[in-house]
Amino acid sequence: LPPGTVDTLLKPENKDTLIKILTYHVVPAKAVSTDLESGDVTTVAGDPVKVTVESGAVTVNNANVVQADVMGSNGVIHVIDKVLLPPDL
Repeated sequence: LPPGTVDTLLKPENKDTLIKILTYHVVPAKAVSTDLESGDVTTVAGDPVKVTVESGAVTVNNANVVQADVMGSNGVIHVIDKVLLPPDL
């Protein structure tokens, strides 16, 4: 994100925008990398992301998955190399 963006998003008046961005990074499913398929997946924010699985590499929108299958107590994390922004922001 551009410099200063995080500080702006952390202001109380931007709480809804921050929630929208964060929930755009979450899907309501426990999907390990071996279960992933190419296609659109609806996020908790309600907007879809495009997952592409090709030649062993996975992208989400234009972000590369750089570390897959990080197991958490409440789900699976796939680390990406960019911040995803919902289409309406």
